[in-house]
Amino acid sequence: MYAANKKVVLDFISAMGRGDANTAADCITPETFTLAKGFGHFAGKRTHDTILATIAAFKQLMPEGMSPSFKSVTAEGDRVVVEFEGNGKLVNGDDYCNEYCMVFMLSAGRITQVNEYFCTLLADEKLWPLIGNMDL
Repeated sequence: MYAANKKVVLDFISAMGRGDANTAADCITPETFTLAKGFGHFAGKRTHDTILATIAAFKQLMPEGMSPSFKSVTAEGDRVVVEFEGNGKLVNGDDYCNEYCMVFMLSAGRITQVNEYFCTLLADEKLWPLIGNMDL
């Protein structure tokens, strides 16, 4: 079970980095939500459809994708915790390198909830100005 849960989570993160909403959709349930902890524009709760739309928008924001560099993956029961760095080049040519810790809850082999911890200050500084120019 632990190996299967880890695989689903790593598949989801990899799909997110590629902007592959179809693969990400296979990893989550219709009730799945993410909760980005912290403050700023990117903090808050996102539901299933918004999660997938955000992942699809990654292609516009980071045309070459975001490469996750995994630091640790820990599974215990239906919970998987992943620490990773996300590195990519933004559409404006700037590098974007943020650090993440995501806590995933799973049920029946699919993600039901994600608590996201990342530098919201960096995201607000680098990503937020680009969002307004995107056709989402």
